[in-house]
Amino acid sequence: MNSMPRVTHVEAKADYVLAVTFDDGTHGEISLADRLFGPMFEPLKDPTFFAQAKVDEFGAICWPNEADIAPDALYRKIKSEQTGTVCR
Repeated sequence: MNSMPRVTHVEAKADYVLAVTFDDGTHGEISLADRLFGPMFEPLKDPTFFAQAKVDEFGAICWPNEADIAPDALYRKIKSEQTGTVCR
């Protein structure tokens, strides 16, 4: 892939899991349960707030408090889980 992958769809699920689809058709689920710390991500521990995840104009996942997750790391993690390789 020559350019950074872009998220085209995100769905918040139970237990702080996101179902993510990328612009090349890659899709999968990723848990953020162990990543919800710090001032930007603490509010996401509220399941109602977490459920407000959406895709911004840059293809990143974001929330109303301006917390966001870059798509490239999510893409690598999902691809590594699909292929059984280790993501670093």
